[in-house]
Amino acid sequence: MILAVPQLLVDLADPWAKVYGHSKVVATIVGFLHVAPIVVGGGLAIALDRSTLRVRHDEPGARARHLSELGAGHGVVLGALALSLVSGVALLAADLETYFDSPIFWIKMGLIVLLLANGALMTRTERTLRVAGATADASWRRLRTIAITSLALWLTITLAGVALMNLA
Repeated sequence: MILAVPQLLVDLADPWAKVYGHSKVVATIVGFLHVAPIVVGGGLAIALDRSTLRVRHDEPGARARHLSELGAGHGVVLGALALSLVSGVALLAADLETYFDSPIFWIKMGLIVLLLANGALMTRTERTLRVAGATADASWRRLRTIAITSLALWLTITLAGVALMNLA
């Protein structure tokens, strides 16, 4: 046992756990609200990361357009992550004693924190590139590294989620 679940949390989660455990409809809706935002937000992030990897050597106009698309995509990705967080808390509360004690759960949470930090670094680097006129090679190299890190984190978080379902 890694962490003992505080009894107060167990007591607070119990009514929800009963509803969730006795309704396949509720479980299906919550599961969908957890996976769908990951598909949308993660899919968009992966597509934008791929474009970031391809556009580095393009002409400045293409780079500027990409930076605009990249900036516009962050709201969708963050909104998707927020919905996934809320539904994830509902999933956690439905089986608090299983997940709270799972090392895989805490690894997944740590990876999500790293993903958010990487996204903040990406946003800061985008701003630097907009100010520099989308031509600063060092910033484009940094953005490329951030995009590769983003790809790796999205896939690793997905692996952790599948492992959590099957091994926790």
